[in-house]
Amino acid sequence: MTREERRALLGDDVIADIHEQVAAAPEPSPDLVEELRRIMTRPGGRVPEAPPAATEADAA
Repeated sequence: MTREERRALLGDDVIADIHEQVAAAPEPSPDLVEELRRIMTRPGGRVPEAPPAATEADAA
């Protein structure tokens, strides 16, 4: 969605209110920033390893 599309959808008053609320919000703590950094860099957590492939002996 482009900036123009958001503006058409929300309107100038809503966008101005969002900007005011963001400006009034306190700065996040370093702990919160680190936690969010981990979430954003690995949103799904660790990728599980694939199980070993079945052999012909296992199938018998």
